[in-house]
Amino acid sequence: MPHQIAYYRVSTKDQSIEAQRSAMGGAFDQEFKDEGVSGGTLAAKRPGFNALLGAVRNGDTVYVYAVDRLGRDALDVQATVRRLIDAGVTVNVQGIGPIGRGAGEIVLAVLAQVAEMEKRRIAERTADGRETARKALAATGKTHRGKDSLGRPKALSEASVSKWRQDEKASIRETALHFGISPATVKRYCAAVPAKLT
Repeated sequence: MPHQIAYYRVSTKDQSIEAQRSAMGGAFDQEFKDEGVSGGTLAAKRPGFNALLGAVRNGDTVYVYAVDRLGRDALDVQATVRRLIDAGVTVNVQGIGPIGRGAGEIVLAVLAQVAEMEKRRIAERTADGRETARKALAATGKTHRGKDSLGRPKALSEASVSKWRQDEKASIRETALHFGISPATVKRYCAAVPAKLT
């Protein structure tokens, strides 16, 4: 009996596959996932997708949320889909539908190429923005968006962490637990504050 199989992938550990699962909304016979696995990894080298390849059988359908969940670039996507089709498996991409031989493969190839181009454009825009921020920071002490640094703003100040530790006569471990930060961060924050505040 043919199986309905879902495949999910997210690039980082702090992302969740739940959005993909919810959007696809099906009751699948089997689900495979790769969490915290970069799209830069070939599909067949991902643990979850490799397990899927070992499980699918002729007549099965593999469902994915988007073309870029299947491969690292247009060539990988095409090779992955062709491998599945050659095994008698239907590939169903959310919003596109079943991909078959011939015209379906051509449509998929075009979509994969567009996704790859968009990824490159995002990387270029990110690099341009970083360079603009770096120049503004060097010239004015603030980025072009008015931030004091290139990184994420700190959720806590060194002074507030150090002062709380001093007031409470807390250990580094207790301070780390209180603020939800690592002991190494507590040490670094306390070392950065002038002695008069500690």
